[in-house]
Amino acid sequence: MSVLVVGMSHRSAPVALLERLSMDDAVQNEAGEVFTQQPSLSEAMIISTCNRLEVYAVTNAFHTGVNDVLRVLERFSGVDVAELRGYLYVRYADAAAEHLMRVASGLDSMVVGEQQIIGQVRAAYQDAAERGTIGPALHALAQSALHTGKRIHTETAIDDAGASMVTFALDEAMKAMGADTLEGKTALVLGAGAMSSLAATNLGKRGVSLLILANRTRSRAERLAEHAREAGVAAEVVDFSARAGALSRVDIAVSATASDGFTLTAEDISGPTTLVDLSLPRDIDDAVENLDGVTLINIEALHAKLADGDVNPGSTEEGSMARRRAEEIVAQEIANFSGEQRVRDVAPMVKQLRVNASQTAKAELDRLRSRLPQLDEDEFEEVSRTVKRVVDKLLHQPTVKIKELAASPDEVSYEIAIEELFGLTGGKDTTTGLAGGDATGIKSAGRFEKNSLSGFCEKGNEQ
Repeated sequence: MSVLVVGMSHRSAPVALLERLSMDDAVQNEAGEVFTQQPSLSEAMIISTCNRLEVYAVTNAFHTGVNDVLRVLERFSGVDVAELRGYLYVRYADAAAEHLMRVASGLDSMVVGEQQIIGQVRAAYQDAAERGTIGPALHALAQSALHTGKRIHTETAIDDAGASMVTFALDEAMKAMGADTLEGKTALVLGAGAMSSLAATNLGKRGVSLLILANRTRSRAERLAEHAREAGVAAEVVDFSARAGALSRVDIAVSATASDGFTLTAEDISGPTTLVDLSLPRDIDDAVENLDGVTLINIEALHAKLADGDVNPGSTEEGSMARRRAEEIVAQEIANFSGEQRVRDVAPMVKQLRVNASQTAKAELDRLRSRLPQLDEDEFEEVSRTVKRVVDKLLHQPTVKIKELAASPDEVSYEIAIEELFGLTGGKDTTTGLAGGDATGIKSAGRFEKNSLSGFCEKGNEQ
């Protein structure tokens, strides 16, 4: 059983296609259960954001697992498998683990180093855990990825180089407005989820005089307004149905609701304004761009901006240094994780080895009792203890070395394995601490990755 990720992101697909694959909470809940009902899949976790849709699964067969994931994606998105194949990427085993670590760290984000993604990965993991669609494998991977992301944000300056999508979007909005500050401005925020909360916080820090908040569930908007007031920002709440009227009072509006339909259309706009759409599928109808004095900044526009390396904060000298250090941390963590996984993989073998030895010893002791009935209980118990000590001593070296060899990323030959398992000294390499010379024969766990589904290639251990 190995981890498989099949996904699509801003790096591989146009926004229009990402929009079609986007899943809200209800769809994710249903899809997660369907994934684990497939014959080749035993665990599943879905990460769906404005920039990516990724399915992490545990599979017993690589190609069958990929095909099962594709069929479920086709079912829930309505996008034909033939179309999906040109844009989806696949990672398998160690490469899948490394990919999630990079995602959680912000290294695979549009804005390199953004912090929001680690929260999105944590939420996806928690949701999958609550639904019961993950088991030991994805639990271990998700925990390791979150640990890696936390290390990178703590130990590097990537937070200073990077920014959230919200921050970058508002930067672009202020450029369009020709403003260095939002002091004296009024802002409308539609939605009360994570993105909307970040937008409200950022708008407050940029000096807005008044926040107007609207959400379908008014109580959630009221809570967000209260948080704004506690931070010293004036805030009021309007009914979601009154959002068009509120729009006429503001200088900038941000929508992040993930609604099934548009939250704002051209008919809702009565004058010049700046609109920011942080949702996928999009909240604001593209037709608003045809209106005089209206500027629309959405995910597609941000994609285009960030395609320019000079714009992406992660491309600065400071960002490059932080990124290099982050890559080193990812390499360390994937090495640790892979070693731990290999040890876990051999644990059942070690257990079975001891069970088999115990059963063999018991069978032989039973034979001895039947052949030598004259042995009294004390004598027989002494023989039993002796046999068990011999078995334990014979198994100690192999069981310890099995775990050590499994944890090692190096390739190990059969000859070396035998020497190590049974403590044979012939051919001992005192430099490496391992018996034998060049490592050939048994390969360590392979790492596979692919940028499309037309074929697959083996990825080496180099980072």
